[in-house]
Amino acid sequence: MASISENHMKIETNIARTTRGAPVVIIGDIGVDLIMGPLETWPANGTEMVLQKSEMRPGGSAGNAAIALAALNADVSLFASIGSDAIGAWLQTQFADVNAHLERCEGATSISVGILHPNAERTFLTSDGHLARQSWTSVAGQITAARDNASTVLLTAPFLLPQLRRDYAGIIIGLRGLGYRIAIDTGWPPEGFTPSVIAEVKSWLSLVDHVLLNELEITSLAGTTDLATAMAILGGGLRPDATLVAKVGAKGAIAVCGYHRAQYTPAANPEIFDTVGAGDAFNAGYLFARACGTGLDGAIVLGCETATQTIAHFPRRREGIMPDMVLTPAEDTKWPTEV
Repeated sequence: MASISENHMKIETNIARTTRGAPVVIIGDIGVDLIMGPLETWPANGTEMVLQKSEMRPGGSAGNAAIALAALNADVSLFASIGSDAIGAWLQTQFADVNAHLERCEGATSISVGILHPNAERTFLTSDGHLARQSWTSVAGQITAARDNASTVLLTAPFLLPQLRRDYAGIIIGLRGLGYRIAIDTGWPPEGFTPSVIAEVKSWLSLVDHVLLNELEITSLAGTTDLATAMAILGGGLRPDATLVAKVGAKGAIAVCGYHRAQYTPAANPEIFDTVGAGDAFNAGYLFARACGTGLDGAIVLGCETATQTIAHFPRRREGIMPDMVLTPAEDTKWPTEV
């Protein structure tokens, strides 16, 4: 059952598909996803198992978000990289409908094999490939000043991009200097949330405007298994006007900005097989709503519904994910006049 915390948010049908909103710039990872399943138990070494379903598609947190934003008719740009192999050439063609600036890195393109299990859990096997060589120099030389005060940069997967990670706080500060609002989805660190990684991530989060993490990431950063407590702890280290969003899977999303709390749970769909990229699609819907001036409540609704529409089909469709709704901005959540 859906729940929204503000009565002044209006939902109408027949969304105006010409609405583009302020620009959203994505800087992060793209790669090739090979999704297979369902797999109930791992096969023994040296054996072979045939799975019922499979799909090869463009992926990566930045790639998934860019594709969803393009499907929403957003004004989206993507800064990422590809390998110099045939797979990289194929991957580049998959972003023809996005204003994509793709650095060509020598070597193999990163591939992620996603194994889906009947209990809705997933296992990923990922090669670092070109992501280890993706540089900040190529982005810095191309990105321009923000068009307006609602222009937003979404940063994704810093743990997969070691050359960017080295000075991630400096990158964020530089982007803010260009007039952008900053959203971040860190993903899970391969080394885990060690004390040093937690300190590193918190230094990034203190600089941004939208923190878009899942429940496990938030509780791990806060050192508690209680989500409400974790959000309060993490929120205490954010900018006063920043928004913290917890993506909680099938239960939807919870968001807090100051004293304003919003929560939304989409209708259940037991037919969904493949949830890979749902969080990235949420990021797209949420940021598109904010780019259009929508308040916090409406933004998490559009985020959840975009994610639901995206994962409703296997193989995935790149069209027809626009939720059938219009969200009007709440008067108390308009964009500030300064970044």
